[in-house]
Amino acid sequence: MSRDDEYAEYLRGHYGRMLRTARLLTGGDVHWAEDLVQSACTKLYVHWGKVRQGDGAASYADRILINVFIDERRRFWRRRETATAELLDATPVSGPDHADRLTVLDALTRLPRRQRAVVVLRYFRDLDVATVAMVMECSEGTVKSQTARALGKLRDLIDDPLDNLERVR
Repeated sequence: MSRDDEYAEYLRGHYGRMLRTARLLTGGDVHWAEDLVQSACTKLYVHWGKVRQGDGAASYADRILINVFIDERRRFWRRRETATAELLDATPVSGPDHADRLTVLDALTRLPRRQRAVVVLRYFRDLDVATVAMVMECSEGTVKSQTARALGKLRDLIDDPLDNLERVR
């Protein structure tokens, strides 16, 4: 099997996972998520010869995706975007948990990028602390502290009514 065939086979099996992760990182922004995944896939292809020799292709792809997401803040055009009241995308299908999903996505977008990345990797991708530390190239203590800060901020942002009842008692 050629290098290109191996790479294409890898993407067929993992593209959806990468896109779901990117959508969470971007707070549901489908277009930005696709841009992140495209950039990550391009960088993965460049290094595919090195990556395919080891078993760490998924881990390496995650690291690239997180780094591309964190580095996006340096792009000038990303900072110059302005929000509008008009939605250009079709309205998502509503369901019983649709409001909760939107609340969580909104809260995720308010987290700093590194905290958002930690939450997505720990709780969406279900990675352990050591793996997240390896993917984000930081210490396990940093992962734990960023997770604690992020969860605290998410609790404040979501403002669960049950939390308010407990405070009153």
